Amino acid sequence: MSGPLEGIVVADFSRVLAGPYATMLLGDLGAEVVKVERPGSGDDTRAWGPPYAPSGQSTYFAGVNRNKISVGIDLATPEGVLAARELIDRADVVVENFKVGTLERLGLDYASVSAHHPGLIFCTISGFGSGEGRDLPGYDLLVQAMGGLMSITGPAPGKPTKVGVALVDVITGLHATVGVLAALHHRDATGEGQLLEVNLMSSLLSALVNQSSAYAAGGVVPGILGNAHPSISPYEVYATADRPLIIAVGNDRQFASLAEVVGAPQLAGDARFATNPERVANRVALKEELLGLLQAAGADEWQRRLTAVGVPCGPINDIGQAFAFADRLGLAPIVDAGGTPTVAHPIRFDRTPATYRLAPPDAPEA
Repeated sequence: MSGPLEGIVVADFSRVLAGPYATMLLGDLGAEVVKVERPGSGDDTRAWGPPYAPSGQSTYFAGVNRNKISVGIDLATPEGVLAARELIDRADVVVENFKVGTLERLGLDYASVSAHHPGLIFCTISGFGSGEGRDLPGYDLLVQAMGGLMSITGPAPGKPTKVGVALVDVITGLHATVGVLAALHHRDATGEGQLLEVNLMSSLLSALVNQSSAYAAGGVVPGILGNAHPSISPYEVYATADRPLIIAVGNDRQFASLAEVVGAPQLAGDARFATNPERVANRVALKEELLGLLQAAGADEWQRRLTAVGVPCGPINDIGQAFAFADRLGLAPIVDAGGTPTVAHPIRFDRTPATYRLAPPDAPEA
């Protein structure tokens, strides 16, 4: 068995990141994923480099397209539209992120194809939905800006900064995957397919969690705090004798342990720092106290001593160091997919594990 979704056919009409990430996850779980690409050039991310894998393939493309087969279909021709319809007819799931209205003009939208395929699950991904935002371009950076993420990210007020990865695309891909799996369960129970609409803007607002809830439930508009947390302290980056250290104290007991280890147990009884709300209100003063104390040792020594008493902390790793750390923990972060090293599927199943059957496909011929 290739996974829990063995026998499910996914027609993948998506490009770039959100859709391809979702369909790769479905492929990891055993689905047969057929990726539809423009003949010759293929997915835009095939040209997004450097860096490149030893095969010459863009590592961006390779990162979200294993466990798929690629077919070249030119949707600008009647023959291409017919081939696409034939693929959809045999699929259980369609995932697409064309500009809103494109598939309607081709007669390949959900309303058209579901009329004779009522069990089809059709997931459409857009930047800002199919209503008033239908004509806005769905680029991750644009949504990070317009969706508020950049307004709370950066070194200081007035310096909004994007996240270092296309995080909104990734979150949207995860939401699409959850939606498809829920729809498959519904179809198993009723035989009914359905249309799913996932958009980057709504996905980001949901993923802002405590920050968006601060506005929705409390009318508070959060701002940039650098590496600090709006509701917890100490919970940020601290300089030590050699390199930065993250300290993430989540409760008063952990703070008392921190104070004891750094040689200042009186801080836990200081009226300014005795409870978390007081520590948040006096964050700057607390940081000044800790910075002076943390100069007594390096980050690794503090991590050893603080971890021993249950205080969450750790160094800031680069990505290479992060992989090495995951490897030391036995997480096996890199796997082989048809001869191509790729990042492991993040979920471990004890009965139906993810499989890595196919390398990211070559571009379809023109």
